[in-house]
Amino acid sequence: MEDETIVALYWARDEAAIPATAKKYGTYCAAIAGNILESPQDAEECVSDTYLHAWNAMPPSRPQVLKAFLGKITRNLSLNRVRHHHALKRGGAAAVEELGEIVTSSDPVGEAMQRRELLRAIDAFLEGLPKRQRQLFVCRYWYFDSVTDLAARFQMTENHVSVTLRRIRKKLRRNLTERGFEL
Repeated sequence: MEDETIVALYWARDEAAIPATAKKYGTYCAAIAGNILESPQDAEECVSDTYLHAWNAMPPSRPQVLKAFLGKITRNLSLNRVRHHHALKRGGAAAVEELGEIVTSSDPVGEAMQRRELLRAIDAFLEGLPKRQRQLFVCRYWYFDSVTDLAARFQMTENHVSVTLRRIRKKLRRNLTERGFEL
């Protein structure tokens, strides 16, 4: 079923939207939740919650890219669950620590504008990377893929993946510092 049709089902408040979403994107959402969460049961619950959140968001939202919309919901729900349980799964904690080396903040939520500027700066940095490096970075720090999984997917050694990610983080840190961000 096409994404536009699935979104139209949500807008029509047709319950068939949920199984259509699960059939087309269930595996994708489960992979995101599974990479972040320790427990398969927690991951399954997050995927189910994703469908509920999508149901509540449409309308008024009409996502342009349904896959990205669902992926973002799943990721945020999974990260919220992690925060609640104070635990991350294989490599997730390491991924957060790795990025923590770059971006730290003593101000809790405040500075929403500075955060947006930081996100724009990171996006611009990522756009300037070669495709493979950008994919590695996103897979590691957005989807929380383990270094082992990345090595297999990109046909690299684990050491090569780790070194590449470390170099990207170092470049990112330098780039953000040059743009005036205090790290």
